[in-house]
Amino acid sequence: MAEPHAILEMRSITKLFPGVKALDDVTMSVRRGDIHAICGENGAGKSTLMKVLSGVYPHGTYGGQIVFEGEEMSFKDIKSSESAGIVIIHQELALIPELSVTENIFLGNEIVASGLIDRRESRRRCRDLLARVGLEVDPDMAVKYLGVGQQQLVEIAKALSKNVKLLILDEPTSALNEDDSENLLLLMKGLKGRGITSIMISHKLNEIAAVSDAVTVIRDGRTVETYAVEAGEVDEDRIIRAMVGRSLDNRYPDHAPNLGGETVLEVRDWTVEHPNVPGRLVCDGESFVARRGEIVGFAGLMGAGRTELARSLFGRSYGIHRSGQMFLHGEEVELRTVRDAIRHRLAYVSEDRKQLGLNLLDSIKRTIVSANLPAVVRRGLIDPSRERAVAERYRSSLRIKTPGVDVGVATLSGGNQQKVVLAKWLFPEPDVLILDEPTRGIDVGAKFEIYKLIQDLADQGKAIIVISSELPEVLGLCDRIYTICEGRITGEVDRADADQETLMRLMTTTVGSAA
Repeated sequence: MAEPHAILEMRSITKLFPGVKALDDVTMSVRRGDIHAICGENGAGKSTLMKVLSGVYPHGTYGGQIVFEGEEMSFKDIKSSESAGIVIIHQELALIPELSVTENIFLGNEIVASGLIDRRESRRRCRDLLARVGLEVDPDMAVKYLGVGQQQLVEIAKALSKNVKLLILDEPTSALNEDDSENLLLLMKGLKGRGITSIMISHKLNEIAAVSDAVTVIRDGRTVETYAVEAGEVDEDRIIRAMVGRSLDNRYPDHAPNLGGETVLEVRDWTVEHPNVPGRLVCDGESFVARRGEIVGFAGLMGAGRTELARSLFGRSYGIHRSGQMFLHGEEVELRTVRDAIRHRLAYVSEDRKQLGLNLLDSIKRTIVSANLPAVVRRGLIDPSRERAVAERYRSSLRIKTPGVDVGVATLSGGNQQKVVLAKWLFPEPDVLILDEPTRGIDVGAKFEIYKLIQDLADQGKAIIVISSELPEVLGLCDRIYTICEGRITGEVDRADADQETLMRLMTTTVGSAA
């Protein structure tokens, strides 16, 4: 019998994959009209549980029961769960870039009159749906021209078009800036006011505190606890203890800053033009240094040009280089290709691991060795034993959760995929390691591990550059911080003198420079 006021109950859900039990007797109840948060480390089973609920993993491929609105459900696919009113928005948005907003919203659910798509009625309903989510864009505009935050709203409008009763959002703000994140959370509250129940998977505890009515914590495929909360009064320490099985007294490992090492990388007057917009400079005369054993942070708002700078340095893989010099260990170098960058011991971990960091068709072992193939080659061919030994070493040292290194990287959780990307770029043993949003979409326990790894690499004498949208992360991790606004470096602050207010002021002004 279903609990009173519960719109959803998942009872003793168990899901097996070859070599691993992803879900082990998971039980959860969601009250009607609530915003219910699900927390857990990467690989804990959160996304797998939601794929079971939404029909991605059909009935018969898992054990246990799903009771929705008092009835036991046997969803055979996503279409059947959507017909019941359950809609999932995945972390990687499922929009088709070349199609219009209207076409994306009604894709697979087209409005038809006399056997043909009724485009006029489709546009009218599209405008109504966009108004409900507070998005003012042309319904005929191709989705590829929208920002990530706007695309997220299109996904929600698409869910509303299906008469959604239970909306599942998997890491909905992981790729959004602060303003877009705030707007999305406000929209979730608005949907709650209209009677729509939401389940939100998130690693951002401040967002959970802002909007959630209840929290379920999953660890190692099992339910640890579920409890109701008052908005704004989430006990973050309690959640962390439940997630990682221990207390994290400090979110950032203790580490003595190193500011006196020799200069490994120096960039002077670096100027790069946008690849598709003539005359627009994405890097405008930027100069900075990174020293041996130092963790250097780059802070800036979305669109400030941080990633463009990093990619242009890494073998000029972005933009059109107009001027500027790069020095490694005091010698000027011209890194015109990614191969040149790797050969000069420069590595770059991209912010978008799935588009730029991984080949999702490859195995873990092939991915880890891919940036340094000569090290595993014997007599002109890849030596399988060397390849496996390298992969197993990084699997162990980075604690990558996987049944084996032969499985595809596509089967891993986001956090474990990120660790594979890190392993890929650690294997060439770089002197300079650029990390672009290295902990995006990663839980607090895994973040702590990656912070410790970054610090260990710095202690080994590597120059580390960290680009992050999270100011607490920059302040907690970096020894020295540069700020960027509109393609210009606007400030340089030592960790001891930095705070969020100072950084934000420098991130929002184009006045000033740093040598």
